[in-house]
Amino acid sequence: MQIQAIVRELCPRCHTGKIFRGPLWRTYLAMHERCAECGLKYDREPGYFLGAMYFSYMLSIPPVMALVLLLWWLTPWRFDLVIVAAFVAYLPLVPAVTRFARVLWLYLDRHFDPD
Repeated sequence: MQIQAIVRELCPRCHTGKIFRGPLWRTYLAMHERCAECGLKYDREPGYFLGAMYFSYMLSIPPVMALVLLLWWLTPWRFDLVIVAAFVAYLPLVPAVTRFARVLWLYLDRHFDPD
């Protein structure tokens, strides 16, 4: 149930209310201030989502490394060019990873500090 709620970007308390105002391609990181169902405040304090940055970094390393290795093995390019190409190829995924990292951060924080 909880994994399904994370994937569907639902409130970490009630697993019913939506965290974001709309789909990724329209609203990117626009979040509701509180859950419409249970009233949980999503942004607890200034800089609250700084912790989500660590999740974003953790989620980004494996696919970027896979792209680097794939490009390095399949192309005759120099390694510095392979690194740049891998990061450029990964850029379209950054909004989705950033958004998912925020959801993971909300769930982790809610687990260790319920209220």
